[in-house]
Amino acid sequence: MDHDARRLGVEEELLLVDPDDGRPLGLAAPVREAGEDLDGEMRAEQVETGSTPHDDADALAHDLLTRRRDAAEAAASQGAAVAGLATSPVGPDPLRPPPGRYGRILERFGPIASEQLTNGQHVHVEIASREEGVGVLDRIGPWLPVLRAISANSPFWRGDDTGHASYRSLVWARWPSAGPTPVFGGPEAYEASVAAMIATGTVLDEGMVYFDARLAASYPTVEVRVADVAGEVEEAVVVALLARALVETAARGWAAGEPPTSAPVEALRLAHWRAARSGCVPGHDTEAGLLVDPRTGRPAEAGAVVHALLEHVADALGPDAARVRAGCAQVLAGATGAARQRRVFTEAGGHTGNGTRAVALDAAARCAPRP
Repeated sequence: MDHDARRLGVEEELLLVDPDDGRPLGLAAPVREAGEDLDGEMRAEQVETGSTPHDDADALAHDLLTRRRDAAEAAASQGAAVAGLATSPVGPDPLRPPPGRYGRILERFGPIASEQLTNGQHVHVEIASREEGVGVLDRIGPWLPVLRAISANSPFWRGDDTGHASYRSLVWARWPSAGPTPVFGGPEAYEASVAAMIATGTVLDEGMVYFDARLAASYPTVEVRVADVAGEVEEAVVVALLARALVETAARGWAAGEPPTSAPVEALRLAHWRAARSGCVPGHDTEAGLLVDPRTGRPAEAGAVVHALLEHVADALGPDAARVRAGCAQVLAGATGAARQRRVFTEAGGHTGNGTRAVALDAAARCAPRP
């Protein structure tokens, strides 16, 4: 495999909203019928798109934009719009029990499942073998909280500002099968862990093994699952390129026989919480703007940690380096999804005006702009 051109694909979960008041609309079934290559999730207020594999960043961007526009047209035909929101700023209606597998999940997990109106970006990066894939998983864990912070796009939950930059991360973490993983050492140990989880009878199947990064069941890829869905395509592309560079860097380390530099799962969970809390810019607490530095396991200023990530993957970014650095510079300058949502909320009058409605409609307008 040419390690400078690993193919990658992106899955995006998008929120269906009312184009007038921004409330979530449970129209996934008719929207999927009206569109092409749209998938569904547990809640009827969301649809999923998935790109084809690409090795070129511009091709990936074009693919994602095309799929967002197709989803927007299908939604518009049913009286809805699509928005790149990782959580809904407007509270949804109660969940109607879905049929089939999702219905069984809801019956077993109750509110953990029924409240999962969250939208993520999943990045699939090509691997040469499962051995290489597990070698990657064993080495990227400490850096995934930084990717979570960069992508943070979910400060609101059911009409309120949570004080978190990525509240989706906290909602998702309620699943007992979600979160970071230890060092496995090889595919046999990875597969044994998955089998042990399924043997408990708690999760329904391998699809419910919600690791922050995992070996994909149906593709020869590592699937990185920590990112919030992006407000705009270019933001999604930057996250995807960083994920690919992390995988490539880890694969090179594995091939060279370098030992994993992972951290204890307990510490990784705390690093993810810190990333979800403040993201990459100051937020609502006295320790805002801090992330856990993967090199030391100690808190450090977010800008320094993001620059450490860029240095860590510099050799793997190749021709995408300028694009990724520009995207990260915008994030560190305050142009994050979470910051934009809060700004739109305030400018629209906050709780005394139409703040949450404005957030949803702004996101819908930016999700799939026409040429």
